[in-house]
Order: sequence, then C-alpha cells, then structure tokens
Amino acid sequence: MGILDGKRILVAGVTMESSIGFATARVAQEQGATVLISNFGRALGITRRIAGRLPTTPPVLELDVTDPDHLAGLADQVREHVDGLDGVVHSIAYGNPQTLLGGRFLEGPWEDVAQAVQVSAYSLKSLAVACRPLMGPGSSLVGLTFDATTAWPAYDWMGVAKAGLESTSRYLARDLGPEGIRCNLVAAGPLKTLAAKAIPGFEGLESAWKDRAPLGWDESDHTPTARAVVALLSDFFPATTGEIVHVDGGFHAMGL
Repeated sequence: MGILDGKRILVAGVTMESSIGFATARVAQEQGATVLISNFGRALGITRRIAGRLPTTPPVLELDVTDPDHLAGLADQVREHVDGLDGVVHSIAYGNPQTLLGGRFLEGPWEDVAQAVQVSAYSLKSLAVACRPLMGPGSSLVGLTFDATTAWPAYDWMGVAKAGLESTSRYLARDLGPEGIRCNLVAAGPLKTLAAKAIPGFEGLESAWKDRAPLGWDESDHTPTARAVVALLSDFFPATTGEIVHVDGGFHAMGL
C-alpha cells in the first residue's frame, strides 16, 4: 500500500524527465495514485514522449495556464479520465533568462516581468480555480518555490515572481480552506533542471549549497523534493495549509 492509494492527481507542468514534476509523477504513481500530467505548445510533444518512461503511462492533457480557454476546459479534460481530483501539483514557472535573470534586475522590462508573474505566481490561482469543481474536502494543492525570503545571486525577477507565488499560496489557503482544500508549497534547493540551466550564474548556488547545507545536497537528486510534494498530497497533513516546507538539506536555517 502507498500513501496515495486511490488518489487522483494532476501534475501540471511536466516537461522533461529531469523535471521536479516528472519525479513527482513517478513517486505519486509508486505510492498508488492515478496520475495525469500536462503541458502545452511545442513542449507537449516532449511530454507525451517522456510519459512512457513513468511506471504507468499517464494521460497527457494540453494546458496553458495563461489561456482562458484551456483553463475553462480543464475540468472536462480531466473528467475524460477520472471523475475528480484529490490533488493538484503546480510545477510551472517561467522568466525570460535574457532579460530578467543573471544580474539584470535593474533592466528588466515590465512586459517580461508581467509574463513571469503571470506564469509563475498568478497561475497557481488560475489552476486552483480551474480545478476547484473537481476537488473537495481533503484535496490538496501543492506548488514549488525557491525560497523567496532572500535576494539570491542571478535569480532577480524570478525571485520576485516566487515571492508572489508564496503570497498567492497563503491567500488560496485562506479562501479554499473552508472547502477543506489545502494549499502548500515545497521550497527545494537548487536542482539540475531545464529551468535552472537557463539561469546565468545558477551553478554558484549549487556549490554554496554543498558547502553549507548540514545534511549535504545533491542537485541531481529530485526524489527528496518529489517525496515532500507527495507527502503534502497525502492524508498525512490534514491540518497543514499555507505552509512552505523546505527540502534543501537545511540550508535555509543556517547563518553565515
């Protein structure tokens, strides 16, 4: 038996096998869940190909969280495969690396900042509202962040977007709590993902983590983060919402 036996889980934003979303889908299946995954545009073909590398090939939905038509049709798409959702994972973020990252904070244009905030923060609300008709008491929404309490080297406007994500999660916890729906985030340390490769100078954070995380840190191991997400999707945290769980080897708790 697994901790997600009988659960129906949507993992939104699975792009590559090296993504946290993919690892989460894998662990969720290993723990007994029926999993659906999503992506859109040119990446959708990649997602469909890598879906076969999961223990069980899941349905792949087309979902652009900035497209009102996609959001409006999401519930019907999901119902083609399952009759509801017990959990939703928001594994979605984007910021133009050429204009918003790598020390370009003072030059970042509003158009690109607005896109980053919409895709990386506002979309958590959009996804929650789209999935709300499918969820009920005991359901769980889990997003992924990179601790936004600090101004990190190179992260720049994505740090601002993640701060927005963290605030959005708290407000969702407030407004969905009366319906029995929890909303939490997992703050992972730096991991080797497609998104991380696009951030100039991000490798400096990886080396710092290895030096300062008391438990150590393996930036190539996505499983600890995926397990934390799965735990929050399960019934083991029935009274936890509005929380940010750090999976970073303890780095966040250390001083200079």
